[in-house]
Order: sequence, then C-alpha cells, then structure tokens
Amino acid sequence: MLYTQLLHPEILEALGGSGHGGKILIADGNYPFNTRANPAAKRVYLNFTHGKLNAVEVLEVLAKAIPVESADVMVPDSGPEPAIFAEFRRLLPGLELKKTDRFSFYDLARDPDCCLVIATGEQRIYANILLTIGVVPPPSG
Repeated sequence: MLYTQLLHPEILEALGGSGHGGKILIADGNYPFNTRANPAAKRVYLNFTHGKLNAVEVLEVLAKAIPVESADVMVPDSGPEPAIFAEFRRLLPGLELKKTDRFSFYDLARDPDCCLVIATGEQRIYANILLTIGVVPPPSG
C-alpha cells in the first residue's frame, strides 16, 4: 500500500516516467483532449460524469504528490478572470499563474514535454491548468 493520497496506477506510472520539466495538463470537460495536447502524452480519463472528478480535486491530490515549478492557465479573450483561478492559487501557494490565451495554451499543451493529460468532469469553462514538474529538494541534514 502507498502512503500517498494518489493511488491511480496510470497517473503514478506517467509521473514516475517523467521528471524535471515534464508537464501535466489537467483539463476541464470542454477541452479537446485528442487534438490540442501532445499526441504522445499518456491520457487518463477521470471524467466519470458531469462535475466528477473536477479540476480542483485532481490538482489538490497532484500538488501533494509532485513538486510544481510553474503553472500555466488559459484565459478568455475578454471579461473577468475565471473564479477557479482563486482555487488554483490556494492549492499552489506562492506560485504565480502564468496567463495564456486559448490558442497559445493549446500550443503549450502540444509540447513534447507534456507527458500526461488528465480529463476531468469539470464543468466550469477555462478550468484548465498546465503544471510543470519541478525538482525534489535534497533531504536536509
């Protein structure tokens, strides 16, 4: 049995095979998973039904399992910032969200370093976040 909250075998496999600089896309239920992400990336479909599992629930577990170096988010062309960004910030304290327009975000998700695409049942729009894996700090002492 594992100590970590993260138990999904395909996600653990993808994370174990990636390293510093690897990217993980957590996507809302509207995201075009098959055409707007690295075709070689492992795809995990957690979109069981509308609203289950959502992007925040997935980020909450991943943020405890990996060091996150940076995070890119997709922003609308106009209007207010999506409310979900406040939840992303709460789970990634001290990390600035890099705001990117929709088509530039799609380009980032197609990067060969994107090793994992997680489809969620998130219903809020612009609830996509692309995490870059950081470096695990050496043990102190």
